[in-house]
Amino acid sequence: MLRAAVLGSPVSHSLSPALHTAAYAALGLSQWTYDRREVTETELAGVVEGLDEEWRGLSLTMPLKEVAFQVVATATEVARAAGAINTLVRRDDGGWDGANTDVAGIVGALAHVDHEGAASILGSGATARSAALALVELGVRDVTVAARNADTAAAVVSLLADRGVTATHVPLEEWARQPRRLVVSTLAPAASGTAADALSAAGPGSKLAGTTLMDVVYADWPTPLARAAQARGAEVVSGLDMLVHQAAVQVELFTGARPPLDVMFDAARAAVAG
Repeated sequence: MLRAAVLGSPVSHSLSPALHTAAYAALGLSQWTYDRREVTETELAGVVEGLDEEWRGLSLTMPLKEVAFQVVATATEVARAAGAINTLVRRDDGGWDGANTDVAGIVGALAHVDHEGAASILGSGATARSAALALVELGVRDVTVAARNADTAAAVVSLLADRGVTATHVPLEEWARQPRRLVVSTLAPAASGTAADALSAAGPGSKLAGTTLMDVVYADWPTPLARAAQARGAEVVSGLDMLVHQAAVQVELFTGARPPLDVMFDAARAAVAG
């Protein structure tokens, strides 16, 4: 038996078990299982240390993405740049390698978007840093970081600037005054209403026709921000797209086999509907 799981707190809402289980079945990997486990930041090191050789991969959700650097032998360049690990892969020597598949997930979800070189990021946490790296990979050259926390926003701006991208910080409430062709919201659900209110405060002239907004949230969909943006004419991309694309990369890292995306999307939609 080969085992994998998603760890986090809270983790009961995670769709990762449905996605990975569907992928393993489609690949004929009947020896693989995938579970979920409630684990806090202070518990992570002990939990990882206690896993036997059957455990081959771990998906990490909040609040474990930053503390995960304490439990890995190596981390990919992308993970180090993002300051966030969401994937642990078992090494031959029994240790763990850390990776970040959120960047690949965002790239996969937005590869179809014509952004004309400009984008906005809402929020400035770990997922915002992953979004910044994804936008660089997608060819965006001008980014506005709209966030409440000036210090963490400065870190995202610096990350972009180091890669040759023009980046500026504005308060979160100002994001809708000059919306870009592509907007990536990394806001927690509690902040979605604030971003939606900012769109309303921008007035009736703030139309979003031709704009694509991706909200990384997929639970309790649509979010207040997604509803408000769609009402203004934006194309809205759910965080479910990002989730499926990043999970597919995880499956390949764990098993060495590339899973079919269509099967994973079907599993994700079924899980949400259920």
